[in-house]
Amino acid sequence: MRQLVSEGWMHNRTRMVVASFLVKDLHLEWQLGERFFREHLVDYDVASNAHGWQWTAGCGTDASPYYRVFNPIEQGKRFDENGDYVRKYVPELAHLNGIEIHQPWEVLDGYLKDYPERIVDHATERLESLARLDEIKASKPLPPTK
Repeated sequence: MRQLVSEGWMHNRTRMVVASFLVKDLHLEWQLGERFFREHLVDYDVASNAHGWQWTAGCGTDASPYYRVFNPIEQGKRFDENGDYVRKYVPELAHLNGIEIHQPWEVLDGYLKDYPERIVDHATERLESLARLDEIKASKPLPPTK
């Protein structure tokens, strides 16, 4: 988010991880993220932005399957193996080595510089998100038969 606010841009992969975290880990409405991105992106496009958020939330015209939940830890390990991206935008964690930067709560000195502790456990929130979405799916009326 620091990159978005300071530069007005972030890679599409990062946008998807942020969107998934907001909607599926924090259980907030996708419109909140869409609005924030609209206000900060230098490459803002009304259709692309709204569609991207709807895709992640699983409610758009070409939505991602609702059960697809990006794991921010695994995404970081896979696409920022050395932690360079995190180190650049989250200098409070720069003292951590390699992939341990993606899980500072697992490291004894992970929070040395007053960085806030994690606010949610991804595994727990993923299950909660899937349960909520399953409930919505189950309550959806069946289409009429002929």
